Amino acid sequence: MKAHPTLLQLKYDDVIEVLAKRANVSLREALDMFYKSPVYEEISRGISDMHCRSDGYLADDIIESLRTVHGDN
Repeated sequence: MKAHPTLLQLKYDDVIEVLAKRANVSLREALDMFYKSPVYEEISRGISDMHCRSDGYLADDIIESLRTVHGDN
């Protein structure tokens, strides 16, 4: 299910802010992390209603996927 484009932009903004705080990075770095993540791809394509999940859940999912890619535990 796809959300309205304006609502998605607001969601992206909120997730990026939470991501910056939780990953302790700048907003610019969080923006880069978000737009390169599978989470962004899933939300933008309307997969699994990802846009309905909480901002914190999505931020944590991005952080966890980066840890997996980089081999961090």
